[in-house]
Amino acid sequence: MDLSPLLSPVLLTLALALCVTLILIVIATPVARWLAQGEGQGRNAVGALVTLPLVLPPTVLGFYLLLALGPNGPGGWIAGLWGARTLAFSFPGLVVGGVIASLPFMVQPLRNAFAAIETEVLEVADTLGASRTLRFWRIELPLARPGYLVGAVMSFAHTMGEFGVVLMIGGNIPGQTKVLSIAIYDFVERLEWERAHVLAGAMVVFGFCVVFATLVVGRGRRS
Repeated sequence: MDLSPLLSPVLLTLALALCVTLILIVIATPVARWLAQGEGQGRNAVGALVTLPLVLPPTVLGFYLLLALGPNGPGGWIAGLWGARTLAFSFPGLVVGGVIASLPFMVQPLRNAFAAIETEVLEVADTLGASRTLRFWRIELPLARPGYLVGAVMSFAHTMGEFGVVLMIGGNIPGQTKVLSIAIYDFVERLEWERAHVLAGAMVVFGFCVVFATLVVGRGRRS
């Protein structure tokens, strides 16, 4: 069996998952920290908005993302900056969709990690004259490290396996938007069972490793 057609979807999916995870670390940190430690009645509304991708059908989320990324939405204006018409059906569009779809998988572990930091520790830092920036880098960030690890692993894994949103906003363009989940679907449609088995089996092993790793990290936090 020729495995060369599998290489492109694998590399594309790894690149997508890595980009999404790195962007989420930056975006989710202030959001999760505010949700865990901030004040104000708006936290519940923001928390619900961040969690919404977990309960929305992927086709619904993908439909609205398609409108937003299309030529008549904000994505069309952004794409026009480099002469394109749309962000849909492109790798940058997949990154945007992946960030939104995987946002809860990064925010929730970080929110729990920041919420678990004892207020006495932060109060001592304030008493010693530490600035909020110094307090974050020297105290909060190290204490929240397990949350970052779990969030990064879960976000990476979710992006690797995302199907509905990717199909809606990316389609099936080889080398550009044909990621692993789409490739498996494509191979099944063409009755290429062996190639589908290779990719699907690899994803099963990967999923097991992800769940196992999160359980190990969670046990380490409790011990």
